Amino acid sequence: QVQLVESGGGLVQAGGSLRLSCAASGSIFSINHMGWYRQAPGKQRELVATITNGDSTNYADFVKGRFTISRDNAKNTVYLQMNSLKPEDTAVYYCNLFGRRRALGGFSNYWGQGTQVTVSS
Repeated sequence: QVQLVESGGGLVQAGGSLRLSCAASGSIFSINHMGWYRQAPGKQRELVATITNGDSTNYADFVKGRFTISRDNAKNTVYLQMNSLKPEDTAVYYCNLFGRRRALGGFSNYWGQGTQVTVSS
C-alpha cells in the first residue's frame, strides 16, 4: 500500500504562513508527480500545486506568488510553503501522489488523509 502522511496544518491569522509536508511511503516504484489539493466546505476539491519528479511545477492561479511547492525526491516528500494566507485559503489540504507500484504497472492517484488549514480574520 501507498501511504501519504501530512503535517503542518493549523490555525493562522491572515497574512501569516504555514508549511505543509507530506511523506510518501509504501509500495512505490516510481512517482510521476506529487501535489496538493484543497477542499473548502461545500466546494469541490481543487488543484493547488503539483511538482513532477523532475521538479517542474504547476500552480493554480489563486496561489501564484504566495505558495511554493517543493520536493525531496530522495525522501518522497513534498512541501507546500504558504505565505500571505487569506481567509479564503481555509480548507482541508490533501496531499496527492501520481505514481505506480510496479515497474510494469499502471499509474494511479493516491491521497493523504488531509490536514486542516484555517486562516482567521
